[in-house]
Formats: sequence, structure tokens, C-alpha cells
Amino acid sequence: MSATLAVIAGDGIGPEVVREALRVLAAVEDVHRPEIEVEMLPYGADHYLRTGETIPPMEMKRLGRDFDAILVGALGDPRVPGNEHARDILLGMRFQLDLYVNERPARLFDARLTPLKEKQPPDIDLVIFRENTEGLYVSIGGTFKRGTPDEIAVAEELNTRKGVERIIRYAFEWAASHGKTRVTMADKANAIPAHMLWRRVFDEVGREYAGIQRDTRYVDAMAMDLVRTPEAFQVIVTGNLFGDILSDLASMLVGGLGLAPSANRDPGGVTMYEPVHGSAPQLAGRNIANPMAAILTLAMMLTDLGCAEAASAVEGAVRAAITEGVTTADLGGKMGTKEVGEWIAGKLRKG
Repeated sequence: MSATLAVIAGDGIGPEVVREALRVLAAVEDVHRPEIEVEMLPYGADHYLRTGETIPPMEMKRLGRDFDAILVGALGDPRVPGNEHARDILLGMRFQLDLYVNERPARLFDARLTPLKEKQPPDIDLVIFRENTEGLYVSIGGTFKRGTPDEIAVAEELNTRKGVERIIRYAFEWAASHGKTRVTMADKANAIPAHMLWRRVFDEVGREYAGIQRDTRYVDAMAMDLVRTPEAFQVIVTGNLFGDILSDLASMLVGGLGLAPSANRDPGGVTMYEPVHGSAPQLAGRNIANPMAAILTLAMMLTDLGCAEAASAVEGAVRAAITEGVTTADLGGKMGTKEVGEWIAGKLRKG
């Protein structure tokens, strides 16, 4: 297998966790022999502050045209208070490359990692599919009389039949192809009439999948039920804002954002992979950030590129590191970012 990978290490802890993901990729290539050509791209806060450029339009086109995958470490820097560069790069990729599927799995590797009493790994194994190109993140709206006592801020939520149907259909297709038997949708249709579009489409599409149960939850009830009975969920599909919130909640049930991978997909085009944790500038340069989310994100990429055996080996090495206590402080360990990456890479080489 050969593939091309664009890497934007980005800001804060991004370069540190990407370095360890690429260290693990090198070990994968030594053992499993995929040929993945990596191109490092400079975009991030440093580049923006130095040049005034976020990402050139032609480069965005090249990302969608010339690469099989994109790996982003993290974007966001307090030196850019408006986050212009992060918005142009991350949201730019999502919207311009039409990466409408945001896939965020939450899987418990070890019972010690969950704050929930008496829950075991089989109890928490779910995936959230978040619509990635509509909702409240489209920036329709603005402010009026800014900075005055009469200031008004308006943000409009966009939901189209096309956008709602394709993410719901993707969730059902994924469930069917992965042997899942239940898809749950989260909305707020009792307070937001526009969400009835989601309910109608979910019912219509769901009827096409006779072997898959379907149910709907209001998002506040979903948040409670994720904590109370996480074993009730296999596949969750929802809108942009709710998906962002619920997936962070789900990650805390399995050990935190340091174990949260994600993929941003256009099923007919390129996929952008990123750990969910963000740039965490307060942790940057201290060798304390957890690289496992970036490494598990790499495993998602390997699966998509047809390297299922290598992906399984990477997940197994992460699981072994957790079992043996080779973790950073957020998971109760005493190891640094680099040491965890080196251990996982070494485990892959040893087999």
C-alpha cells in the first residue's frame, strides 16, 4: 500500500504529539511495510504571525487534490486572539473540502480510566457522527451596537435536507457495515422547531435499515444517559454543536481528551485526521501532553488506507502502554510525551 500524507503540526502541543504519531508511523512502516509519503506543511500561528498568511487558496485545493490523507496536530494560539489562522485552516478544510462527517469514537481501554463506577471496557464502545459543515458553525449572523449596553449578537443555525440526510445515512451505513444494531439521534426538537427536519429524515432513512434499531433523544437527556447508561449506545448521530459537546463528554468517560481521536471525512475525497484535544498552549514545550490521541488518530488513518493489521497493532500497543502504566500524568502515569511515543513505537517493533 502506498499513500500520500500532508501534515500540519500546528500550534501548542500539536508539534509534540504529531512528532510521536510520526515516530509510531515509522515503526509501522518498519514492521508492516506500507509506503506513506509524508509532506510537512508550515501552517499555524508561527507562520501566520511571520507572514500574515493563514493558508493560500491554491494550497487548500492541493490538499483536496494531491493527498490521500491530512493529519493536523492542533490549531489555536493566544498570540492570535481572533484565531483567524485556525478558523481559515480547520473550518476552511471542513467547508471547502466538504468534510461533512466528523467521526469521533469513544472506547474504554481499561476500567481504571473511567470515572463511572463498575463500568468495564465492553460497556463503553461507541462512535459519534457529527454533522461537520452546517449548524451554528457556519457563522451566519453577527453583532450590532457592539460594546454598548444595547449590543445584540445573532447566530443562525443552518440545517439543509441534503446535509441532514447525508450524515444520517452515513451513520446507518457505518452501523450496518460494522455489525452494529442501534443508531441513536440527539436533537432539541422540543425547543427548536427546525430540528423536526432531523426527526423526519432520521425516521425516513432509518426505515431503510430493517436490522438496525433507531431511537431519538433530546440532547440534554442524551448527556445524562451517556453518563448513566453508556452501554445503551453504539452509534450516535447529531448536529454540529451537539456533536462537539457530546463527543467531549464521551471522551471523558474513557479517560479524557488525551485518548480522543477523530476523522473529518468526505467519503468521496480526502480525509483530515486530528486528535480532539486542541492545542493546550499551557502544556506546550513541557513534555507532558498525552500523545495517545494523535497515535489513535493515526490508527484510524491506517484503517482507512487499507492497513487494518497495522492499525490493530497500533491500538494494541496503546492498550498495552495503558495496562503497563506507561502513560502521561492525565492518565495517572509519570512518563513524558516523548517517552510514551518511544515506548509505543518500540512495542510495535517488538511485536
